[in-house]
Amino acid sequence: MIKLLIRWFIKDYQNVDNKKVREAYGVLSGVTGIICNVFLFIVKITVGLVMNSIAVISDAFNNLSDLGSSLVGILGVKLSNRPPDEEHPHGHGRYEYISSLVVSFIIFGVGLELLRNSFWKIIKPEEVTLSTISILLLVISVAVKLWMFSYNRYIGKIINSGINKATAQDSLNDAIATTAVLAGTLIGRFVSFPLDGIMGLIISALIMYTGFGIAKDSVDLLLGLCPNSELIESINSYFLVGEKIKGTHDLKVHDYGPGRISASIHAEVPEGADIVEIHSIIDEIEQRIKNELGIDIVVHMDPVEEKKEDCCNDDK
Repeated sequence: MIKLLIRWFIKDYQNVDNKKVREAYGVLSGVTGIICNVFLFIVKITVGLVMNSIAVISDAFNNLSDLGSSLVGILGVKLSNRPPDEEHPHGHGRYEYISSLVVSFIIFGVGLELLRNSFWKIIKPEEVTLSTISILLLVISVAVKLWMFSYNRYIGKIINSGINKATAQDSLNDAIATTAVLAGTLIGRFVSFPLDGIMGLIISALIMYTGFGIAKDSVDLLLGLCPNSELIESINSYFLVGEKIKGTHDLKVHDYGPGRISASIHAEVPEGADIVEIHSIIDEIEQRIKNELGIDIVVHMDPVEEKKEDCCNDDK
């Protein structure tokens, strides 16, 4: 389904390295998320009020927070595509990470409020009613959330979007939470303790945990993480394939947003090598890394003394 929507609404959809195409993916996922979450909120708030279930109502407001997250996601992808300027020479790609952080605050805030409501529901429990239509609507909402998980994960992988990856995880959590609410409501008909309120507590805790996890990932990206070993090995492999470069050191990688990675490295070259030839080789490596890894890299040449083999001559 999402692949069909991508073909319909995104021109040149296969060119995901293009900023405009990447923005179109973000807008499509955001608008689709808004439509789905409005539908889910209306369905769940109606079911929750009819059933008098704090767990279902909590789940409904969780979807409302997801709607806000989709709006923030659209704004983030729009802002991150702004071109570099005098104050921001590396562009505005980190707006996407900031947007993910804002999304985490929204999620955590909703979870905190629902935690309070669930606590009072345990203290003053009320009867929960259940009907076949209510069960059917909750099952449909689980199916919608699983589809949202699927398409956000798909788009997140295609355009390497932290927002979409976070939204995918949140959608999966929502599907699990709604399933738990449905199961808890069914079981609650046969027990005397306030299972509805307890389920509300569990859901709110899950929501806050998700918000905390997204916030941590966003802050890590904003502060700057060490490059993973796979990326380090991949970059070094470009330099160590020939005889002219003896080694590398001091690799530094700077992430300015998805598709906006810069790096610097020191390449060790023989001190007696032809500087023009070495410069040409390094230029070629820089271009290959740019084309194949999407990384703008600056290389500093370090001349090193070549080791000479010791030889012994016996004069007799």
